[in-house]
Parts: sequence; structure tokens; C-alpha cells
Amino acid sequence: MSGEPIPSSSRSVTTTIEADLCIGCGQCVAVCPKETITMEAGKAVVTGSESLNCGHCAAVCPTEAIQVAALDPALAKFANFSADNRWLPHGRFDTATLVNLMGSRRSCRNFTDQPVDGKLLEDLVKIGVTAPSGSNCQPWTFTILPDRRAVAALAQSVGDFFRKTNRMAEKAWLRWGLKWLGRPELEAYYRDHYATIERGLEQWDRGERDLLFHGAPAAIVVAAQKDASCPAEDALLATGHMLLGAHSLGLGTCLIGFVIEAMRRDKAIARSLGIPGYEIPCAVMAVGWPDEVYQQVAGRKPVMIRYA
Repeated sequence: MSGEPIPSSSRSVTTTIEADLCIGCGQCVAVCPKETITMEAGKAVVTGSESLNCGHCAAVCPTEAIQVAALDPALAKFANFSADNRWLPHGRFDTATLVNLMGSRRSCRNFTDQPVDGKLLEDLVKIGVTAPSGSNCQPWTFTILPDRRAVAALAQSVGDFFRKTNRMAEKAWLRWGLKWLGRPELEAYYRDHYATIERGLEQWDRGERDLLFHGAPAAIVVAAQKDASCPAEDALLATGHMLLGAHSLGLGTCLIGFVIEAMRRDKAIARSLGIPGYEIPCAVMAVGWPDEVYQQVAGRKPVMIRYA
């Protein structure tokens, strides 16, 4: 799980076709989004100079004649369960069960002290990378904080950032001066977050409560390479898959937006985790065994639906 990702801008062709196995059905040509494969003399052949390495061709081939070397088969092997690699046809899954899973997933803010096995965290990453991505860039990266010590160290760094921010926000002249210059962010921060964060920092310093990670024993930072066509969207799609996968595995999760805000404003925080400058941190997920039980799915606020 520590290999270097293929650059999201890479379009190198890694597709090969075993001619003896090809029956000339043409299905691979029909599903290829980059016209990497064409039909010649009744056989599928690789003729294009670019490929998304999406694997559509290999997945549709009825004789397993096609291989895409850029794809890592290890990502389909899980430590805590066996995945069914057969394709599930459209309409063949119970929608009510799916909606129940989605609705049952809640943000967990009460965790037990039980650690989360590293293989289980890696399974979560593998679930995450089943998500779609723009032009199949798959630009995401995952930084695992495997234990409470690592989580607490990140919390301390983020706390130090907000300590400095609160000290700045306490200066009325600075807030109003920036607002006068067309930068009202510090004033809005003081109005909406200052008091809560100040209280949380005080509780952290007294060892009373972790209002940031809620005592979670592990965390995962989801980032994306900047050169992708839509890096933030791709990373968040992977994160959504992980949230649902975690619930199905018995784990609780909570997205920690304050950590992302601190990382974006203080690049040293991401660097301390080994995240390079060419990656954008997009989501931080607290992970652990939940210490809370609900009786029913919660409702949702009214939603705006438009027809254009």
C-alpha cells in the first residue's frame, strides 16, 4: 500500500490482447472511451496511442483475452472479507438495502478505546478506490494514521494552528481592518467559531476532551494530485465510498473539516504527515469502533429539487 501512484496525467497504453483467445466479438471496442482498441481482420488489436487504463475492455471480454498492466490486482483482495469480482448487472441489487445502509451511516463522535487493525484500514482504502474519477485519473492518495498517538500528534498540530488564529481573531482592529479591505474571513471566523474553538482548546489542554477527533483511535487523510482534472471531487467520491464501507465493516467514522482548513492554510501540517506539496488534502476521516447505538434512521432537511 506504499507504492507511488501513477501520475494522474498519464495516458500510457498498458493494454495487451492475446490474439489466440480473442473471438472477435468487438465488445471491447464498443466500451473503450479512448478508441485504444480497434478491429483488424476479425480480431481486437491495440492501435491507439493513449489509454485511460480504465479496464472496461478487460472487464467486458468474455474470454479474458485482455490485460491492462496499469491495474493492480492486489486492490481487489481484502484482508477482512472476500469480494465477489463478478459484475453486478444494472438493477440487480436491492435498492431498499442500499438506501438503508446510506441512511444508517452517521457521523460518530463517541469511540471505544479499541484500536483498529491496520489491515482493516487498508481494506477501507481499497473500498475507496472503487469510486469513479474524472477521466479515470484516480489521483487520490491515502495517509493512514494507525493509532491514537498519531491522531493525537495531528490534533496537537491543528490545535496550535487554531491557537494562533484565535489570538489573531481577538484583535478587533485586525478583524475590522481586514474586513474594510474586502477580506471579512477573520471577522466571520470570530463570530462563528472563535468561542467554540477556544473552549475546545482549553478542554484539550486539561486532558478532558478531544473535540477535534472525538477520541478516535485512527484516522485517514484523503488527498489528490493537483494535476488531475477534478482532484477534490475525485477524493471526495472515494471518501464517500469509504464512509459506507466503514459502516458495513462495523466501524464508525466522522469527517473532520477543521483539520482540512488548517492543512490548507498551514502547509507544514500536511508535510509533517509526508504529504507532498503537489497533493491537495481534501478530507480527514476519524475512524474507530463506535460507542453509540441508534434505533432508527434519522430524517433529512428539506431539499431543493429543480427541473431545468
